[in-house]
Amino acid sequence: MPARILCVQFASIGDLILTTPALSALRDALPDAHIALLTSTQAEPVVRGVGLVDEVIALDKALFNGTRAFLTPANWRRLRAVGRFDTVIYFHHFTLKAGTLKFWLIARAVGARRRVGLQNGNGWFLTDSIADGGFGARHQAGYWLDLVALLGADSAPRPAQVASQPFDLPPAEDSAPMVVIHAGSGGYSLARRWDVDGFAAVAEALAADGARVVLVGSPDDDSAAVRARLNAPVIDLTGRTTLAELADVLRTADLFIGADSGVLHLAAASGVPVLAIFGPSNHRAWGGWNPAGRVVTVRSAPVCSPCSYVEHQIGLRDGCAARTCMRMVTPERVTALARRLLKGEDVTTIHDDEQPPMARDWARVHVLGLPVDGITYGRWFDLIDAWKRDGGRARQVCTTNPEFIMIAQDDVNFANILKRADLCVPDGVGLLWAARRLGQPLPERVTGSDGVPRIAAQAAERGWKLFFLGAGEGVAQAAADILRQRYPQLQIVGVHSGSPAPEEEDEIAAMVNASGADILFVAYGAPNQDKWIARNLPRLRVCMAMGVGGSFDFIAGLVPRAPVWMQRLGLEWLFRLIRQPWRIRRMMRLPRFVWAVLRRGAS
Repeated sequence: MPARILCVQFASIGDLILTTPALSALRDALPDAHIALLTSTQAEPVVRGVGLVDEVIALDKALFNGTRAFLTPANWRRLRAVGRFDTVIYFHHFTLKAGTLKFWLIARAVGARRRVGLQNGNGWFLTDSIADGGFGARHQAGYWLDLVALLGADSAPRPAQVASQPFDLPPAEDSAPMVVIHAGSGGYSLARRWDVDGFAAVAEALAADGARVVLVGSPDDDSAAVRARLNAPVIDLTGRTTLAELADVLRTADLFIGADSGVLHLAAASGVPVLAIFGPSNHRAWGGWNPAGRVVTVRSAPVCSPCSYVEHQIGLRDGCAARTCMRMVTPERVTALARRLLKGEDVTTIHDDEQPPMARDWARVHVLGLPVDGITYGRWFDLIDAWKRDGGRARQVCTTNPEFIMIAQDDVNFANILKRADLCVPDGVGLLWAARRLGQPLPERVTGSDGVPRIAAQAAERGWKLFFLGAGEGVAQAAADILRQRYPQLQIVGVHSGSPAPEEEDEIAAMVNASGADILFVAYGAPNQDKWIARNLPRLRVCMAMGVGGSFDFIAGLVPRAPVWMQRLGLEWLFRLIRQPWRIRRMMRLPRFVWAVLRRGAS
């Protein structure tokens, strides 16, 4: 009797499209098996009639959203009605422990004894698995191809397959190239959408070049807003095509432009050259899949991007309020890449300004899953000198202390920033203690409070130019005046209080760049200062940017430092607590840090 295999991909349109290479490989490997697909009614049309499976079982995703939905009698009956299967393959990451219960219930409902999926520690019910390296460690389509290889399928990359149905476009008057634009992202996360003004500017520029511009998507997308801003003719197919008809439109196009969405994956599967705009979402996991290399991803690549679905966590599914990562993708850049693609140029690499990890000749310790660099002040100063000479990208330095580590346990965005920062100096005796306990002692404590005046002294000698940003009104200026008196050769080329508010970012970044500064100190308090730097780093023309907390207050004399003997004993926290009792809630992170290190160590 032929094997009966149930493939579970109960997510969105794009997720199902990225599963079709694996379904194709499975079909080739097991031509006599009965292969069924359990998917959502919303996604099912993309595979209708393609022939990848023998049976498509479509259930309303809204009815089965969440674990409890699978426990209701009506839904349990729906699952039992699916039939009996020998094997279940789960094309899902088991991100939430509670969420995995529904996948186990599916196997129970269909009686499958063999259960195949990704193992990240939550898949306790799997009988066959491959390691889940996390979101973006592999492309989703690559994960699923590796998964079906457990059943004997070929895991070599192959294109996605989607249903197509003829659609009659208005005839073109000449041989003008057709550019399809999708100004949407689907309903799952609106943070993935690029600005409508950006789409309108690109559409106008390409139309002026002679291209025929076509808008596509659903009525919930931003086509109407784009069209309202256009002074060029467009063909608006928004809401007028089925998914299969849209696939046919895309096959006849010369270029597709859009953000992360199911339509983008439909375009990549259709074979049209794709220009994909990414920001909060993980391009390494969900970038357009086309083994022929006809997908170009454009993103601004701040330190905090991607912030959703990273490693084994959901993260910021809706991005952050600033959405700086999308705003820094300019219409000029997208238009330039579009023109190159329309000319047939070989633009096959990911255009995201990402840099290789920094080479380190010192030890890096991990405490509670977060990095701490075993660096000295002297080595740090030499690094700054090298960064300035190289004239490359800006580097982010974080003054990591136990409080940072504990904040990051509950703030996935901050945790990602600390993991991706170029340098995390050990600011806090607690970190020195933790490193010794882990058997990886750090050479010395390197703090922001001491680091700012020390860097200022080096700057006076080496000619580095400084910019002071943040703190209370007049505080940064007072600190700058004191340091100038102390070091007459020091060049502080800018002082501005400002705020980390998103609406001020563009102006502040331009101000810093216009000053010609080499080093930017940001005093917005952690973690706001570190998040501000992470969002804006790609456009800052400095060699180093660092959050400095209350350092300006110390230098200006507004907040006294602890006596030297207390600093040496690591009791600065006690001195500040005595003077500022209201800090007790913040200080409670210190015993929590000690307890967490004793329990968990590096992980």
